[in-house]
Amino acid sequence: MDRRYQVFISSTYTDLAEERREVIQALLEMDCLPAGMEMFPATNEEQWTLIQQVIDESDYYVVIVGGRYGSTTPEGISYTEKEYDYAVDIGKPVLGFVHAKPDEIALGKSQPEMKAQLDAFRAKVMSRLVKTYTTRQTSVQRYRVA
Repeated sequence: MDRRYQVFISSTYTDLAEERREVIQALLEMDCLPAGMEMFPATNEEQWTLIQQVIDESDYYVVIVGGRYGSTTPEGISYTEKEYDYAVDIGKPVLGFVHAKPDEIALGKSQPEMKAQLDAFRAKVMSRLVKTYTTRQTSVQRYRVA
């Protein structure tokens, strides 16, 4: 029996909902098991503990970075960055998709007040294996190739 790979998908949500759906669809077409907040069950378990468990159980970790840094944890970093740091720390294979032209992202899909944090996170992600994209279609095309 062929092995099915589980892939954890991490990103901010509201600005990248379409990209997430497209990546999930691409994963399903490749017979992979997508994992991410859309698939989390209702549970009494503390959210971060559940996220760690799902990342631990995943074979790969994919991060999509657009124009938003996202909501922050009590430690002051975004949940997406916290997930990324955890995946890197445990040695999970990481593949990043980073918007090539963040200054061209529509205001409704960006957080100008968090630009410094987003820029630092982008630089962190781009220091590893990464593909850039400019539109939702190119992000999915690049994901399928990766």
